[in-house]
Amino acid sequence: MANPAKLTLEDGVAWISLDDAKVNALSPAMIAGIEAGLDAAEKEGAVAVLRGRPGIFSAGFDFRTFAEGPEAGRAMVRAGAELILRILGFPRPVVTACTGHAYPAGAFLMLAADQRFGVPGDFRIGLNEVAIGMTVPRFAVELVRHRCVPAALPRVATGTLLGPEEALRLGYLDRLVEPDALEAAVAAEVDRLRKLDAAAFVGTKARLNGPVIAALREAIEQEWREQTGAA
Repeated sequence: MANPAKLTLEDGVAWISLDDAKVNALSPAMIAGIEAGLDAAEKEGAVAVLRGRPGIFSAGFDFRTFAEGPEAGRAMVRAGAELILRILGFPRPVVTACTGHAYPAGAFLMLAADQRFGVPGDFRIGLNEVAIGMTVPRFAVELVRHRCVPAALPRVATGTLLGPEEALRLGYLDRLVEPDALEAAVAAEVDRLRKLDAAAFVGTKARLNGPVIAALREAIEQEWREQTGAA
């Protein structure tokens, strides 16, 4: 199977393009591909940009992997949660360019990023686990609490998916730009981010995200213990 997360390194930027030719599910292969892209970005000291393709950013965790059984599903969610932790603590800026639908783990990726772009359109963004009979993971609740305005939390409890404008208002996105202006807007922001003092960025990001990283880590471990019966 081809890598569904394709990496292009150029001029201090790691462009990580999500494209599995379907819904960009956050499968084990997709997670591994993103991690490899971040490895390359960290090695090069590059800004990382995660982007989807027109119409879809990511439709969340891979249901085919869940169908393989509880162990496979737990391992995938755990790997996804570890990816979120890595982005929150990543030593260079991480930007997401949401080009369509993003739910629920697709929304996790955006909420972990330092700068989040979106485009208007008939797209849905958010956490809809409750609407499909799943309890939202504890780490995801902590992530929403960290990034979004308080009014976003009731939408999580009711499994509500949001249009791009409401996603911007509630904190899933930082900027909304027209599709034909997205590439230039992301490039301009990346150019600005590349010029930030690296040490100041790392130190400030650690102060901002340190508490939520600790809360997410505890939430992940608590859920793992409950699901596996580990002591």
